[in-house]
Amino acid sequence: MSNNERLTYAALWYQRLQTTFLIALSLYIESGGKLQRKCENDSEQIPVGKRDRNLSWKAETDVDINPETLRFLPARKPGPQSSLADSHSPMSLFKLFFSESAVSNLCHNTNAQAARALAKGRKYSWTDVSVDEMYRYIGLVFYMATVKMSSIADYWRQDSLFSLPLPATVMSRDRYCTIWKMTRKMTKKKMTKKRGTSEHDQLFRIRPLLDTIRIACKTFYHPRRNLAVKERLVACRANAGMTRFTKTKSTKLGFKFFVLADTSNEYTVDLSVYTGKNSFPTGRGISYNAVMSLLDKKALGSGYHIYMDDFFTSPKLLTDLLAMKFGPCGTYRDYRRGFPQSASNSLTKKSTRGSIRWIRDGPLVCVKVVSVCSTIHSAYTGDRVQRKAKAQDTWRTKTFPCPSPVTAYNHHMAGADLSDQLLEYFTAQHKTMKWYRKVFLHFLDIAATNAFILHKELHGNMACKEFMEQLVADLCGVSQKEAPKQTSIDHVPVPGAEMTSDVRKIATTGRRICAHCKAVFGKKQQTPWKCQACDVHLCLQLNRNCFQEWHKSV
Repeated sequence: MSNNERLTYAALWYQRLQTTFLIALSLYIESGGKLQRKCENDSEQIPVGKRDRNLSWKAETDVDINPETLRFLPARKPGPQSSLADSHSPMSLFKLFFSESAVSNLCHNTNAQAARALAKGRKYSWTDVSVDEMYRYIGLVFYMATVKMSSIADYWRQDSLFSLPLPATVMSRDRYCTIWKMTRKMTKKKMTKKRGTSEHDQLFRIRPLLDTIRIACKTFYHPRRNLAVKERLVACRANAGMTRFTKTKSTKLGFKFFVLADTSNEYTVDLSVYTGKNSFPTGRGISYNAVMSLLDKKALGSGYHIYMDDFFTSPKLLTDLLAMKFGPCGTYRDYRRGFPQSASNSLTKKSTRGSIRWIRDGPLVCVKVVSVCSTIHSAYTGDRVQRKAKAQDTWRTKTFPCPSPVTAYNHHMAGADLSDQLLEYFTAQHKTMKWYRKVFLHFLDIAATNAFILHKELHGNMACKEFMEQLVADLCGVSQKEAPKQTSIDHVPVPGAEMTSDVRKIATTGRRICAHCKAVFGKKQQTPWKCQACDVHLCLQLNRNCFQEWHKSV
């Protein structure tokens, strides 16, 4: 193409562009500015997060609007859904979450697992576990959470100054360990054939118990207005493909739970287990879907204030929650898409301490002291906080302005942190490499903690330690006022294992190392006899009566 042809072609395009501009200008003049107003209306309908980010930060001296107050309409009366006339013993409240039907299902699957193990040739004695015995077993789990020892075997030691009398009176050590090993499955379903497909449920082992706990948490208590959504990590190093590493948590590696808690008393309202990217196949992101899965408007009602940390907060989530008549508030990450990125009038390193910056973008207000976004607060209403400040080499207490969203967030999320703290006071966690046992023990912690909170709401006259001690006594079937005493009738020699029908193996079946010979003489003498109460193997022969020597101090 020659230079003349190029110039001709450019001139034609210029004339066409000029004609289009003149037509548009004439239409605008004839409409009297209606086109401009239409564009303004269209900009108001652009969703939050897609508008112009070039907004200017305002200071605490600028006045913010008061957001519309949400009317609080709970589906039920907030608080415990139980009358004061009902029985509210620690045992009865715990059974609200671990009912006899749930424990019966657990016993059935435990017995089935033991039968399969025996069919494969495992060598140990087994009798089917009953519901009462399973409750006693759970009582011992809580007893070990209250009284700490270095190992499980130490709870049955009888040759030490620090011997504990209770565990041996509830069940033997071997029985306890065998039940612990057999609590493998909590469901009858077999999902191994569907592994690797979309129908496979990674939580199939504990799914029935998880559903039971969730229903019970929502049934027997209705939360008050302020709720918190947070992450909770249960320490576990099992290679199950579901453990997660979180650098910012005190527990770095474990199972991740998403928890909805009442900030007024740390009650766990609902929970879900994160199993991977396929946990929420809606395509909106983990943080968005985790919050939405916990907030059931039909069950909760409307007008709730939802507090969350920066893992969950996004403009899309906050606006969608506001449309559902929930008022969200939470810290946010500055680099997350949709939040203000403007540098105009923003805080710098040279800004004086106590300076506040805020931007309102529709229903969202973002404040800067720490990055907090809210739909239910004004930017600043005169709140002030006291902080230590260094002046002339001397630390003094000074008063600084604080944004309203920051004040509310600190107040309510502190209650949510107490929820984890309350769970850790008497946690039932054992060291185990089986992930489903870790989750099972966490369910026990949730049931005991929620039962204590219900008791505190109804009566308020018992500390957590006193509640756990009474719960252990009720589950184990002993009196808390009187310590269990072992009589000499309990200390009788019994075979260490069931008698076999094979005559050739009668002399060797159940032989174990004598505890007295090993402790006193350092010898590994084997014997088929053990003490029924002490649950330790002891020699019983004419020339070596370790059974008698062992019990001289009992």
